[in-house]
Amino acid sequence: MSKRTALITGGARGIGAAIAAEFSGKGFDVLTPARAELDLSSRESVEAFLAGGPELPVDVLVNNAGINFLKALPELDTATWDTMLQVNVTSPLRLIQAFAPGMQSRKWGRILNVSSIFGIVTKERRAAYSMTKSALNAMTRSAAVELGPAGVLVNALCPGYVETALTRQNNTPDEIRAIEASIPLQRMAESHELARVAYFLCSEENSYLTGQAIAVDGGFTCK
Repeated sequence: MSKRTALITGGARGIGAAIAAEFSGKGFDVLTPARAELDLSSRESVEAFLAGGPELPVDVLVNNAGINFLKALPELDTATWDTMLQVNVTSPLRLIQAFAPGMQSRKWGRILNVSSIFGIVTKERRAAYSMTKSALNAMTRSAAVELGPAGVLVNALCPGYVETALTRQNNTPDEIRAIEASIPLQRMAESHELARVAYFLCSEENSYLTGQAIAVDGGFTCK
């Protein structure tokens, strides 16, 4: 079998960097375009990237990059909504549209959309984030149905609270302690724990699991 290639968005830090390291360690050629190459908030940038195309065929697409602006529904302005929709939903859709045909022609491919538990449950000031991640989960199911006959598996990884800079940025120390107390495992996840699940879903080892939104949250959504 020839070496496979994975394209991972948002691969510079946090969960994305851990996923990129996991794939690289397993022998994949890993493409992690910088924002200067692929700015998911800009339709023009996305289209320019797709027009140029990566150097190698993409066997695995990981739509990891996402944004989360904390605003209650009455505060949600059109500009914020449009940006979140572009980054969290429209850009992943365009990447799937661009790279799925090649996977179909080769009769093998894996697509992983990194969603969130907030596409399954929600909390205050997560309205836009929850809506966009719910849409990403729906996209995952639709793509799984359409691409399955060609051997392309599509899943969504829904992390719970993860020990990242973004989590610390969006929550006070007291909120962090309360979050950890609310998780059955009594701690947040480490990025490498998410990366291992991501790799399985995108590897040869996964031969039948598709169309699922898989919560990796230490049991948080069970309560």
